[in-house]
Amino acid sequence: MNQKLHLKAPGNWINDPNGFIYYKGQYHLFYQYFPFGPMWGKMHWGHAVSDDLFTWNHKKVALFPTKYADQDGCFSGSAVEHDGTMFLYYTGVRYTEINPENIHQCNDKYESSQMMLTSKDGKKFDNFNDKKVILPPITDRKLGDSVHTRDPKVWKGKDGWYMVLGTAGEDGNGKLLFYKSNDLYQWTYVNSFSREGYGWMWECPDYFKVNGQDMLIFSPMGIMMDSIIGENQSVCTQVDFDEDTCEIRIPDSYQYIDYGFDLYAPQTTLDEEGRRVMVAWLRMPKAVDDEWNGMFCMPRVVEVKNGHIYFRVHPNIKSRFTKKISSVKDALQGYYYISIDMDEGDSLNVGGYEIEYINHCIQTDRTALYQGIKEGGLIFASPEVDGNVHLDIFVDQNMVEVFINDGEYVISNVVYGLTDEVVMNTKKEGNIYITE
Repeated sequence: MNQKLHLKAPGNWINDPNGFIYYKGQYHLFYQYFPFGPMWGKMHWGHAVSDDLFTWNHKKVALFPTKYADQDGCFSGSAVEHDGTMFLYYTGVRYTEINPENIHQCNDKYESSQMMLTSKDGKKFDNFNDKKVILPPITDRKLGDSVHTRDPKVWKGKDGWYMVLGTAGEDGNGKLLFYKSNDLYQWTYVNSFSREGYGWMWECPDYFKVNGQDMLIFSPMGIMMDSIIGENQSVCTQVDFDEDTCEIRIPDSYQYIDYGFDLYAPQTTLDEEGRRVMVAWLRMPKAVDDEWNGMFCMPRVVEVKNGHIYFRVHPNIKSRFTKKISSVKDALQGYYYISIDMDEGDSLNVGGYEIEYINHCIQTDRTALYQGIKEGGLIFASPEVDGNVHLDIFVDQNMVEVFINDGEYVISNVVYGLTDEVVMNTKKEGNIYITE
């Protein structure tokens, strides 16, 4: 099953991207997958591959519950390559209390172990014989939480392999746990970090470097407790990390990765050219045609410029849109790209999705495309921008991604019922493109 531009659920349910890696000439993207219906349940790892980050081909399920430690789900994790072998790391879940009305859901009554599995070719995954528990459930509450410790992200450092986990601290604040290994099998705890003001649990932590700068992205639960948009959001920040001690220093300030606030659980990898690339899940409140729920944003290149973190359209994607059209009715593939400059007071209506440059902000409004689905989360705004603003707008059946000033800020929104009409109330003419 091939999909273009956005990777979507092949049916049923998907959420977090997992194990994003460029391996043996292809991009592999695993994902949280419930194969029995368009709702969350006992997690498997779905699997898709791509040659170019634009066209994706779904493969068969890669990970599924088989062991005592993961009998009720294979939660999120990451992948690395060593000596030609793919190493997958994930959180295995065992329910400690069964819901008799729905055995697939547990209401936080479970324990979490950190597990691994290897593959020699990225195609075959021996779920019955190759899985190993590398970190059993936490029993020391001062260290972390037996339930909410998950999402191992592994990377290679200068003198070994490192792993970061997200957990919930005893003091009610989110926390990171750092481990180190010399062989990718045996892991030793090294250090932890916690602080107030970033929610009560830190999901999907991802540490990496961009242009020599230490970076951290993660998804704090409860960071927007008083918001109608959703209390769990994804943030990014520049940090200082000492590999020798695994000491990390996180500043008071941070950026939201996306100002549409549907995006969650991002994960990064290096692409074929060595660029840091991010993908993330776009949360959908309603299944499409009662058949599928969940999709991912386009891959975005992460860069730092003048102290600001940019999320830019990956060049493999933008370079595909070369054919100019006069009407979106000619976008037979179902997706298209708008390039436009806007001044204060300009507006744009993209199939019912309204974009306006007002009060020094780019504002989006999906009210017409969200009626009767969910209250709140209809109008969004970027931080302040000045002067003429360039927008790159990518439109698909159930998603609009608005890149402001080449990724200075991004607003991505899930939508339902887009029409095939675009109205530009702008001083400058915009152009619409499709792929050849």
